[in-house]
Amino acid sequence: MCGIIGIAGTQPVTDRLVEGLKRLEYRGYDSAGIAVIEKLGQQTQLIRRRAKGKIVNLEKQIELEPADGMLGIAHTRWATHGAPNETNAHPHFAGRVGLVHNGIIENFTSLREDLKSSRTFVTETDTEVVAHLIDEAMKSGLSGKDAFAQSLKKLTGAFALGVIIDGVDGQLFAARRGSPLAIGLGENENYIGSDAIALASLSTRIIYLEEGDWAVITTDSVEIFDADDNPVKRDITIVTGSLAAAEKGNYRHFMLKEIYEQPESVSHTLTHYVDAFNHKIKTTKQLKLSGLDFKDIERVSLVACGTAAYAAYVAKYWFEQIANLPVDVDIASEFRYRKPALIKNSITMVVSQSGETADTLAALRYAQQKGLQTAALVNVMNSTMGREADFALPINAGPEIGVASTKAFTSQLTALLSLAICAGVERGHINAAQERGLIEALTQMPRLIAETLTLDSEIETLAHDLSKAKNAFYLGRGLHFPLALEGALKLKEISYVHAEGYAAGELKHGPIALIEEGTPVIVIAPTDELFEKTVSNMQEVSTRGAKILLITDKEGALKTKGMADATLICPEVSVETAPIVYAVTIQLLAYHAAVHLGTDVDQPRNLAKSVTVE
Repeated sequence: MCGIIGIAGTQPVTDRLVEGLKRLEYRGYDSAGIAVIEKLGQQTQLIRRRAKGKIVNLEKQIELEPADGMLGIAHTRWATHGAPNETNAHPHFAGRVGLVHNGIIENFTSLREDLKSSRTFVTETDTEVVAHLIDEAMKSGLSGKDAFAQSLKKLTGAFALGVIIDGVDGQLFAARRGSPLAIGLGENENYIGSDAIALASLSTRIIYLEEGDWAVITTDSVEIFDADDNPVKRDITIVTGSLAAAEKGNYRHFMLKEIYEQPESVSHTLTHYVDAFNHKIKTTKQLKLSGLDFKDIERVSLVACGTAAYAAYVAKYWFEQIANLPVDVDIASEFRYRKPALIKNSITMVVSQSGETADTLAALRYAQQKGLQTAALVNVMNSTMGREADFALPINAGPEIGVASTKAFTSQLTALLSLAICAGVERGHINAAQERGLIEALTQMPRLIAETLTLDSEIETLAHDLSKAKNAFYLGRGLHFPLALEGALKLKEISYVHAEGYAAGELKHGPIALIEEGTPVIVIAPTDELFEKTVSNMQEVSTRGAKILLITDKEGALKTKGMADATLICPEVSVETAPIVYAVTIQLLAYHAAVHLGTDVDQPRNLAKSVTVE
């Protein structure tokens, strides 16, 4: 949920630790801190600086009370146990041990109970108990390395840990179980970080720790052990992404930058899945998915959280209409608990931007335990899901820094539509002419998204009125019902305006009771076979005083002239690809409403980019 960075170096580390934390701000956080081992003559001292709120507050604290050393760890915290204040902020200390932690220690209560007779706890966190475990083990005579290894075996839960110990010269300890952690390799120093972005200015040579791994890192060595304490070698990945990917450039916010990157990000997605030159979809064989053939699959289970789940709901329509392949869609946090009846010849496909979402990862593992094939559609191929699934499918959106997903969503949609077409071809449900038409529509997406972005100033004007509302409704039918859900989510998460998305035909079954004079209703209705029905639903709320914003195409605007209070005209687009284009309008609408209200667009309250706890 939070961010970690650590450095075992030969030069002062504080400034670089703080810079690393700044690159992790996209994850969301409510406090920040650093800890270093400072040398005072022949003696060493474990010291820390922490602050509630933004990293700028931590910088002020460090300016007032300088702290530096050659070995250090740093952390941005998003509160799970204990209030977001300085006392509960990481790093946590216990005796000689300084520790940072992402995740949740599920058995911390019992561990704390066992230790409380000999230990004094000063925070409300689950994390502090880990520091006490390590320090207690060292008091019994164990080395720092052995104390760390022993303590890991007592923990239940998900975690990534970074540990430094006063008196254990130059060693940085790290571990991961259920929460991502990477090691960066440098010259005469080495690093740990939550991901490659955290290490972007420090190292391009990255080792991704695997599930259960732990490591001892010094300036000139990296020792890695598996969950059974056996020494192991892990591959070194060369990260070629530019640090510019984590910069806003000339944009006011990362979210706006990423909205405008969508013509390019969707192009990258298409490059992987489509043979545009021959107007053909790449088959599972061409995608090098050995062992996967859609003609042998009887059902697909799509599992995801949040925005990714809405992409999955859109994909359900595509797979069933284009490939005649039945699809179940589950919210990941519900999937394994409802104990679904999974059939043998099915595949479970999880969808996640980060590839680390705890609930989605648990669903993937549940399906594997049931003996099913699994696929992971992810933006980070080296993520846990990307590595553990039978088939890893990239969305190729590039780094997404804003907490509210934008380009990852449209790339997820693009990849899922491509896979639905692939399934349709392999199952013989569409012919060559239909395939060609769908590919032509897909390859127009970057251009059509760019055209949609020219509506930005018009959308900004419409958003000012929306930002004044206390409640808003989004309506859609068919493929655009999930888009209505996503539009409402975007408005809620960054502007804090309450919004709900509904299938337009459901209005008369309850929600219409909430419509009153002036209630904003955003209707997503390109001209398709359901257009007339959607317009009827639009009129139902209009007669009850709702203020209608209709998002449609030129033909739809002509057919509804005078019916809506405002009409946003999108480019002409095929029925199948319309959700990808229309997604841009609801993203911009939410963005400008949030800016007008003055909220923290890139780091909305209570939210985090990578949700690595259940």
